[in-house]
Amino acid sequence: MDRKSHGIGAGTVVALGVLAVVVGAASRPPLDVAAQVSVKLSEWNVALSQASIAAGPVTFVITNAGSIPHGFEVEGQGIEKEIETIQPGASDTLTLTLKTGSYDVYCPVGADSHKKLGMDTHLKVVSGSSQAPSGYGASEMGESHTKAERVQAIRVTGGGPVIQILPGPFPFPDSAAPILAAFGDEREGLESQVKNGPYSNNVVKSSGTFTFTAWDKGAVRDSVAGVAEFATQDGARWKLVMDRVQTKDVPHHPRFGGVIMGLYYHGVTQVHTPLVPTINSAVALWAFGHLYKDDVLVTDNAMVHVMLLSRTRRDGDFALNCWDCSKNKIEELQLQILPGPGEPKFDAPGGFLFVNWEKSSSRQPARGM
Repeated sequence: MDRKSHGIGAGTVVALGVLAVVVGAASRPPLDVAAQVSVKLSEWNVALSQASIAAGPVTFVITNAGSIPHGFEVEGQGIEKEIETIQPGASDTLTLTLKTGSYDVYCPVGADSHKKLGMDTHLKVVSGSSQAPSGYGASEMGESHTKAERVQAIRVTGGGPVIQILPGPFPFPDSAAPILAAFGDEREGLESQVKNGPYSNNVVKSSGTFTFTAWDKGAVRDSVAGVAEFATQDGARWKLVMDRVQTKDVPHHPRFGGVIMGLYYHGVTQVHTPLVPTINSAVALWAFGHLYKDDVLVTDNAMVHVMLLSRTRRDGDFALNCWDCSKNKIEELQLQILPGPGEPKFDAPGGFLFVNWEKSSSRQPARGM
């Protein structure tokens, strides 16, 4: 008698097995397809589309949304790879195979000066598919509290010879020329300062005192307190009282809450004006102040820029004597004072005040100051 089989034939089993393998393979991404992280660079921020990603191949799609050149670097777990420069408005990609761990993601431009200005974040690489929320800014969620609590302070005292810098030609025009091309709308104004500006060798000896304390508290909570008193070439006596910082950020002139500790910039770094030689600074700050001339109030809204920086001037005639001064001792204290927005120029050469203390010092202030 014939018997009908109610089971599945061997051929069918094989066919279904093959189909299952194909379907299963189709449902999983190929092992060598890279995950993608979008990166947006700007002044002065690195924003990742996600703060965490699974281990394996990762392609960073980087866009420079800023107004000056930036770069991109990933460092950690034995990896250090970078794209040195991405022009404003341009994009690039970097594909890496990342194992589990934490990675520093930052802009390396200016020997990490952009990194110090805030272009630094972290990417966490995890096993499996566990990831943090995506979207630009997500990479900073776990860091914001730590950064907000960080406080640094410095007390600076001006010392040594005091000089007033008068308007004149910039002594390194050929060195600055290629950098000026990256400054867009500001280029014309900077080029006029090459011919007759505040970064010159036209100096006169002066006298005065300057002591201040600055607190770097992050965001817009920075603060400063200090007094400068000095004489100018016409015999006038000036007094500056600093009691609040500038917080507005503009291209090439970063303020970042007013106070920045430990920065490599100026000159060839593409941070701030190239009409100051490349320097390292112990502190740089941008403030508002009350300015008096011969005990009469000139303005209560003077714009002030202060740096304790690498020596740029030589002893004796105090001429600028290096284009890259970043390895010199940090002891030159610069004070620049400009009229407030919409106010008339000062009754001084060039309409501004620029005074240097040549052998200055700094220390950490006592607690409670």
